[in-house]
Amino acid sequence: MSNVPEIFGCNVFNDATMKERLPKDTYKALKKTIEEGKSLDINVANVVAHSMKEWAIEQGATHYTHWFQPMTGVTAEKHDGFISPTDDGKVIMSFSGKELIKGEPDASSFPSGGIRATFEARGYTAWDPTSYAFIKDGSLCIPTAFCSYTGEILDKKTPLLRSMEVMSKQAVRILRVFGDTTTKRVKTTVGAEQEYFLIDKEVYKQRKDLIYCGRTLFGARPPKGQELDDHYFGSIKPRVSAYMKELDEELWKHGILSKTKHNEVAPAQHELAPIFDTSNIATDHNQLTMELMKRVAEKHGLVCLLHEKPFAGVNGSGKHNNWAISTNTGKNLLDPSKNPRENTVFLVFLAAVIRAVDEHQDLLRIAVASAGNDHRLGANEAPPAIISMYLGDDLTEVLRSIINDEDYESKSRTVMDTNVDAIPNFTKDTSDRNRTSPFAFTGNKFEFRMLGSSENIGCANTILNTIVADVLADFADELEKAEDVKAAAEELVKKTVIDHKRIIFNGDNYSEEWVAEAAKRGLLNLRTLPDAMPLYCSKENIELFGKHGIYSEVELRSRSEILLENYSKLINIEALTALDMAKKDILPAVAAYIRELAETANLIKSIDSELVTSPETELVKKLSNLLSCFTKKIDALDKAVVGAKEIEDVAANALYYKDSVLSAMNELRVVADEMESNMSSKLWPYPSYGTMLFNV
Repeated sequence: MSNVPEIFGCNVFNDATMKERLPKDTYKALKKTIEEGKSLDINVANVVAHSMKEWAIEQGATHYTHWFQPMTGVTAEKHDGFISPTDDGKVIMSFSGKELIKGEPDASSFPSGGIRATFEARGYTAWDPTSYAFIKDGSLCIPTAFCSYTGEILDKKTPLLRSMEVMSKQAVRILRVFGDTTTKRVKTTVGAEQEYFLIDKEVYKQRKDLIYCGRTLFGARPPKGQELDDHYFGSIKPRVSAYMKELDEELWKHGILSKTKHNEVAPAQHELAPIFDTSNIATDHNQLTMELMKRVAEKHGLVCLLHEKPFAGVNGSGKHNNWAISTNTGKNLLDPSKNPRENTVFLVFLAAVIRAVDEHQDLLRIAVASAGNDHRLGANEAPPAIISMYLGDDLTEVLRSIINDEDYESKSRTVMDTNVDAIPNFTKDTSDRNRTSPFAFTGNKFEFRMLGSSENIGCANTILNTIVADVLADFADELEKAEDVKAAAEELVKKTVIDHKRIIFNGDNYSEEWVAEAAKRGLLNLRTLPDAMPLYCSKENIELFGKHGIYSEVELRSRSEILLENYSKLINIEALTALDMAKKDILPAVAAYIRELAETANLIKSIDSELVTSPETELVKKLSNLLSCFTKKIDALDKAVVGAKEIEDVAANALYYKDSVLSAMNELRVVADEMESNMSSKLWPYPSYGTMLFNV
């Protein structure tokens, strides 16, 4: 193991490196930009660019790239060399402030939702100085925002930065009301826990569905799955441990605070968790983490699967978004303190979150909507598609006392006595945890558990920041006019909790009873992306995002169209892959096995003419019937795919893919999996679930 403090951040042009290499005035100007959002002068940018280039070359870099996050969900980069020609036929290594600040990728080649036509190619990337540059593959990677020539945003980074600014502005207003004159900025922080699967690379290469779709479209369940709960937190296998060790080192080199690693519930499933960072840096780090996870896996003969549901019948993978609000002075505004009933500032921020989550259930559901995540949500492994909040017994009791104007007795932490002398006693937390809750309070932060494992967390955090900032703005408007701020705040908290208490649920979100109860409360149950998306561009949401300058109406509608189109395209790819596998591999394999069985049955009958039937004959009949059914299901899926081409409206097309194409795929799978269960494993054309899940 390398010396962690020595290698940590060695590939990052971080604060320590900047302080060491930049002139004092330049460093101070850049820090003001990072910490206070001040604009950066071009002269400062030139000095930063020169120092950044010199440092990068020392690290072995020959190129630079504007590293950005288009609406594809993954990162993008175009690499330019530092070289510039000289009159004597040689080159020098140069990099200017202009090149640092602005790049020009082809905007028409990225998803734009109609904002950019093919002939309208110009787009711009703009340096985000609040996120550190880093070295990757011999290139200096500069985190940037991405917009079109006409000014509309085309990425997932810019809205997040906008939402952070709005959140800071409104939160500072609240703090000023309570006499805080020292806080200059408020930031939201995120720690994104990342779940993933690891399978053998040679096995992966034999599965067309994993290669093209990231998930298995066929596969009978193995005799053993996750029912024994023996994989979760179990001993890590040597091959996986070696992978995790190298992954940690790579993450640390890139300044990513990888902290926790363990086996997850499903076989072959694992998780890593970082220490929190500001929302934009955490988003950059999570995108880079997913890339490094895949790259390191290749070196170990493994493949890292980030799809939300790569295997049916076992848990899928999510990404738990731990979200908090902190001041630039280091105070966590979601920390209830020892007596939350008397912590008025905390109660105001808590009430703001409660109201925001209740009023904007649609947006939070849309924030986690994807074709992959639709397979996972509500499947007794992830929170349901119904948005609710868990506050725990202690905070719930605090709010009850506020509603009823009763005294609250602060819970003292009880001591856990194990009745084993050798084991020291320890204090319990004041509340349990609820892993079934979509949005759970966990001591001093909220854990948004609904995100899919492959998702860019920027979208969810943009929405979280915006909806909470919007409520804080209303609160600030009211409190700034109050003569008695404390009394007005307490009344505001009381009214908010009474009006929005329906969103609070501390019970089992997996239960059928909760689904019925949620419906009685009037909570939304948007099961799939096509169900949720019509609400995205509602009048209220257009006004919300426009009011705070997060999205224009054009930008919001473009995002809706991109999400719907992407959903349909993904299911279309899955359907075509399923048809390819069914026609070219599964059908011929089963037919060959039936022929082999029939020949064996005839041979047995020729030896014993009085034998009416045999096991081989019965199996031939069974598989023949299944194969006949299978061909009909292939035809049905073929027709469903063709039918999708006739629907031009993107929303209607997505609904058709959900209701017709996806259901036809599922029916085809049921028959295929039944045939696999009755086939010789040697003749089945693909590695089985047992092989994929248990051979690493």
